[in-house]
Amino acid sequence: MKRIIALCLLCLTGLPQFAAAQNATQNATLSVAADARPAPYNKMIFGQFIEHFHRQIYGGIFEPGSPLSDEKGFRKDVIEALRELKIPIVRWPGGCFVSSYHWLDGVGPKRQPAYDKAWGVEDPNTFGTVEFVQWCRLIGAEPFICTNAGTGTAEEMSDWVEYCNLNIGKFGRMRKAHGIAEPLNVKYWSIGNENWGGHEIGAKTVSEWGPLVRESAKMMKNVDPSIKLFAAATSNEGWTLPLLQSAGRHLDYVSIHGYWDGLWQNNKASNYIDCMMRSENPARDIARTIAILEKARLRGRVKIAFDEWNLRGWHHPTFPGGSADKSRIKDRDKNDINSTYTMADALFSACFLNTCLRNSRDVEIGGFSPIVNTRGALFTHPKGIVKRTTFHVLSLYANKLEKMVLPVKFECGRWVSGGKSTPVLDVVVTTNAAKTKFVVAAVNKHSSNPEELSLSALGKTNGKVSVTVLSGSSPDDFNDIGAENRVVPKATTLEVKDGKVVLPPHSLTLIELPQ
Repeated sequence: MKRIIALCLLCLTGLPQFAAAQNATQNATLSVAADARPAPYNKMIFGQFIEHFHRQIYGGIFEPGSPLSDEKGFRKDVIEALRELKIPIVRWPGGCFVSSYHWLDGVGPKRQPAYDKAWGVEDPNTFGTVEFVQWCRLIGAEPFICTNAGTGTAEEMSDWVEYCNLNIGKFGRMRKAHGIAEPLNVKYWSIGNENWGGHEIGAKTVSEWGPLVRESAKMMKNVDPSIKLFAAATSNEGWTLPLLQSAGRHLDYVSIHGYWDGLWQNNKASNYIDCMMRSENPARDIARTIAILEKARLRGRVKIAFDEWNLRGWHHPTFPGGSADKSRIKDRDKNDINSTYTMADALFSACFLNTCLRNSRDVEIGGFSPIVNTRGALFTHPKGIVKRTTFHVLSLYANKLEKMVLPVKFECGRWVSGGKSTPVLDVVVTTNAAKTKFVVAAVNKHSSNPEELSLSALGKTNGKVSVTVLSGSSPDDFNDIGAENRVVPKATTLEVKDGKVVLPPHSLTLIELPQ
């Protein structure tokens, strides 16, 4: 016996601002089985990523000498803002950076700058392992270290584990000699980053990768059997199935990445509609990876970490893997143009998180890429910060959702534009174990049409509901220096009539339904 939530999607005619309504969804439904059992999801899905690229570390989270920094050089305004996100885990130091990074250069009192072969600049190495772990503890996150499987070795990776987690051995004693008496207790470790790609320093072939991961995993777990291990993978069976066949028994996660508006060479960002038309792509990547885990007979034993993701790819013309044209490094400043980060970024991110929540049986860890500067949710400048539209999405999901996902069946028509289409709504229902409270995260992707959502099957037919809405005066609204609060979440109420509530265009709406 099923209860049906009818989504009667409003088709407003005769109003010029709703000229695209002819493509609006018709007869959409969301079904909830009467015996549907909520399932907990792992809050690690809301994890983050940061790399030694441009201003993410230096001038981002770490700026010694700034009046905004503490005595260790950590930006205090950044720490305060990131605590709002309740970040569960942060992946570091890369990214492409890690494939030529040697961790010993970034520990101890005597550090030497090193040339970063991935990004073509010199890294001062003043921010290393200990600083990263200390910063993670300040924001309340678990540190997640990605190791050098490009120019590094299995032994170097396992030595890093020893430095962080043991009190004995050459490297455990080294950490203590550096003034860190107690182990850093780093639980999460990744073997490599995107080693499948020709852009990566020390890229590997399929036949090379599995055995390297296997032997590295053995050594790392021989140092500390309690750690959780990841390995660089893709949703391509040709790469990931041989990896799992060779090393799967040693792994806890496969790491996959996704950027769906690739701006590596050309910084011309896709428009709002084009971005929304790509919002189903992450689900396809997840489905393909699940199929690979099934084929390897490791589904359930090995989970998915989508530990680098963002709508927009980072802008770094000619790097990495291209000609080392140093004159193009300044072009990376284009990542700092705040007008790039609009409601398209916010709603794509919300759809991504909804996808992970729907697949929480398999997807346990995420990594929004990156958390500060470049395409990050938080932008820093010498006098303060700007919370971009994506920051508010991450905050709402971290603070407003219930702890379990209610399984639902959702069907709706598609918003058609330019020969492409996407479901006009993306809806996920969270609840508690007793199903006595619901928080619905509903994305209306349509650029101009409000859409109706029926709440009757969740027990609400008439009256007001408490909601938090993130939207803007247009789909292209953004936050910037001097206009930090142009796009912010707004707590309000919406009227429910005959079980239906109207969702604003280009919006994320979180609806609270206590019983």
